[in-house]
Amino acid sequence: MPRRGCHTDCLERPLSRALRALGALVGAHPWPFLLLPLALSAALGSGFAFLRRREAKDLEGQFTPVGGPAKGERRFVQARFPTDDARRFSPERLATEGAFASFIAVAAGGNGDSLLTREAFAQLLALDGAVRGLRAAGGRAFEDLCARSSQGACSSPNPLLGAAQGQAAGIEALLPGLTFPLFQGRLFLGFFLGGVTLGPGDGPARPLLAARALRLVYYLQEDDAQRREDSRRWLDAFLERIPGVLDSLNFSSVRVAYFTSLSRQKEFEKLAKDVIPLISVTYFLTIFFTIMSCSSLDCVRTKAWVASFGVLTAGLSVVSSFGLLLFCGVPFVITAANSPFLILGVGVDDMFIIVSCWQRTKVKDSVQDRMADTYAEAAVSVTITTLTDVVAFYIGIGSSFPSIQSFCIYTGTAFVFCYLFNLTFLGAVVALNGKREEDNRHWLTFMKVKDEPQQSQGHLYNICCVGGSFDESTGAETEHPMNIFFRNHYGPFIVHRRTKVFAVLLYLLYVGSSIYGCTQVEEGLNVRHLAVDHSYVVQYYDWEEDYFSIYGPRVMVVVTESISYWDLSVRADLENCMHALETSTYGDKNLSLSWLRIYETVAQQMSINIKERTTFMRNLPALFTANPDFEWDLNSSATEISASRFFIQTVNVTSAVDEKNLLSQLRNLAKDCKIPLMVYHPGFIYFDQFIVVVQNTIQSILIATGTMLVISLLLIPNPLCSLWVTFAIASVIVGVTGFMAYWDVTLDSISMINLVICIGFSVDYSAHMSYAFVSSEKPNVDEKAVDALYRLGYPVLQASTSTLVGVLVLSMASTYIFRTFFKIMFLVILLGTLHGLLFIPVFLTFFGFCAGFSNRVDS
Repeated sequence: MPRRGCHTDCLERPLSRALRALGALVGAHPWPFLLLPLALSAALGSGFAFLRRREAKDLEGQFTPVGGPAKGERRFVQARFPTDDARRFSPERLATEGAFASFIAVAAGGNGDSLLTREAFAQLLALDGAVRGLRAAGGRAFEDLCARSSQGACSSPNPLLGAAQGQAAGIEALLPGLTFPLFQGRLFLGFFLGGVTLGPGDGPARPLLAARALRLVYYLQEDDAQRREDSRRWLDAFLERIPGVLDSLNFSSVRVAYFTSLSRQKEFEKLAKDVIPLISVTYFLTIFFTIMSCSSLDCVRTKAWVASFGVLTAGLSVVSSFGLLLFCGVPFVITAANSPFLILGVGVDDMFIIVSCWQRTKVKDSVQDRMADTYAEAAVSVTITTLTDVVAFYIGIGSSFPSIQSFCIYTGTAFVFCYLFNLTFLGAVVALNGKREEDNRHWLTFMKVKDEPQQSQGHLYNICCVGGSFDESTGAETEHPMNIFFRNHYGPFIVHRRTKVFAVLLYLLYVGSSIYGCTQVEEGLNVRHLAVDHSYVVQYYDWEEDYFSIYGPRVMVVVTESISYWDLSVRADLENCMHALETSTYGDKNLSLSWLRIYETVAQQMSINIKERTTFMRNLPALFTANPDFEWDLNSSATEISASRFFIQTVNVTSAVDEKNLLSQLRNLAKDCKIPLMVYHPGFIYFDQFIVVVQNTIQSILIATGTMLVISLLLIPNPLCSLWVTFAIASVIVGVTGFMAYWDVTLDSISMINLVICIGFSVDYSAHMSYAFVSSEKPNVDEKAVDALYRLGYPVLQASTSTLVGVLVLSMASTYIFRTFFKIMFLVILLGTLHGLLFIPVFLTFFGFCAGFSNRVDS
């Protein structure tokens, strides 16, 4: 008698009994279970009428963390420092990116070519004239909508265009006196010129000899709703007509890429169009694969109809779950478009388990009894995988990223429907198919056929029109050749001592390379990944990275409270804070802008004493005379300055890691300052993701892993073997994360979605195998491992292959989001299958106590 070890399967027996009763009910009355899910799907599917209304297209809202600090900082800046685009526009003082159209022009020749020539500048001036001539649908031209400086003129798209006074020859006259990055002591050219060649010298104003790239930025007004709408229409007209304008200009000296403040959002909205055609291809491939893998040469026992309806079950699950959530008003984000591919693979997985269990029942038993036995045996395996997947996704709803929340709630709910429809709709199909087999009817014509070969007929007739054979020694259907392979060949092979040693060494190599890969994973979402590969914005992003990466964002340093600026000690503290920020890793102290420093200089030149409140406040107009823009850097009354701001220039922010370090470093320095400071730049809205993405990922993984352990303890009849399932989760997650680095996948909100998937999927195959191992009645561990592989090896292989087929077409997508989904799903399935079919069976044989409890369900 086998030793009865410690077990925690308090739910396994009741669940198995309950599903046995359900299986018998479905077998006895299949039609209600077939028709009701169809009616429910039809009713809930009408929710797709709300799809357009529920689509969440706000790029910032979906791919930046909810409650990110930068969003609060932006609200503070907008409240304290309001803008006026029509009268006093200043790009560096914007609290948002603004409304704009932008060009990056690059010299068309070799690396030695420069845009600071008469010929190149003539073409740039022609481009400038073409842009100013564009009109929106309502007849509005750029001059009507442009953001205007305090002098009343349109904000210049590039300081050199104004300095050259609209003459191509003017640039050659300017060139001998041009300096970089500061020109004329105050104009910062680092944002406008790239790929520069500088003359000898030091400091912020070195002689400028050549510039390979030049940026033009046309800002529009957006302060009030009407102006914002007019500007949007002009930008729409710009995007529609500028390709034709560039073709007609036929430049020879410059190449041009363009971009607008609307481009990122518009390109993001195109992503769905890229993936919709792939869904139909996926369903065709999956139907073909499932039919082929479930078919046999026996025209009665073949499961072609079950396979086809198994795919339909997954489709009904998507329709029902999506329709229900759309009815309930849940926002639909483009990331949720990955869900149908995933549900298709998983729904078919459970079908393979059910078919495998059906094939091991007694052929001569009634359909009702066979369905009861099938459900009793398949119950725990299917329930474990569904529970773990659903829990993993519903845990993901707690993410800080709305894009992840939407994906997880849509996919998790689809898994629930998939589980219910597999037990009802698909079960009814299995029962009806079983009744056809019971009557020995042909799978296609449904006519009764002979069950013995007819000698009077030809070979083709006996193949196509004779069927219904089974294994009389076992009473079950004839074993599939793959099951025989796992029992007679693969199983004995992996329990051989040398194979076990090889498996351990392979696992150590796997873990070592995975851990090293984890240390190399890069963080951050590159905004270019939110556009299709052939988008016009990609060239703009590439050139921006190539030529304009030396100088990073110009950061506001905001004094958030009223302080005594006239107090020398307070001023010294503020100066120390500014010095710390300017001399940080990413700061350049020569390019800062401080109204207080200029005021001190002006006061000294005018012999004004600003060490006392009254004189400090009364003489501020002298500062505004020296530089009118400084007036908009102070939020003041007659007696106090409630808030003010300064600017520091960052440098060498070339990667997502730099962006993360910059944000953390500046915020920490501001926090440690004696003066109440806040740092802000519109780009920080997106930089915030770097701070929370790792924390969110680790938190989700830890919570989900703990939950998986609890589920395994409740459903697998041995607590120590439940720990092996938890081990498999951790092992696969480490592997997927590590191999992400080798496949150039960064850790961002997109890949984080897939790591959430990884939590659920990494347990599936290992849970199947662990449960089959501990419930086996074989006497020793090696035989238990072989028996587990015999019973579930082929269904696991079918399941993993079907899931890969389900996501395979995404590898051909022209968008990063869907290719990343494929890459990580490929890793999850590959590594999960490797654990389920090799590592877990081998490791279980090392621990005899996992075999101490036999838990076969009584007939």
